[in-house]
Amino acid sequence: MATHSTGPQILHQPRLDTILMVEKTIRKMKVYPNKRQLWKALPKKVMYQTFNVILDYLEKSGKILITKDKKIMWTWDPKTVKRLKEQRLIVR
Repeated sequence: MATHSTGPQILHQPRLDTILMVEKTIRKMKVYPNKRQLWKALPKKVMYQTFNVILDYLEKSGKILITKDKKIMWTWDPKTVKRLKEQRLIVR
């Protein structure tokens, strides 16, 4: 029996150490990077599809925000996230 998916097939599920590496890189950066800048700043190579899955997870879990100008901000602070949403500074 065939299953139907609603989104693109994920070929590589991110490993925990890869997710943690992306989180650490975001926190250490001195500027808010865009996706390409962050991807290039990672200490180890990550497939771009896997990288996007990680960013999607981090955004949905409230650990990062992607601003209107596509900058990535580390926000792991629920009170800050609520305030920024109320100010409509979040695109998604």
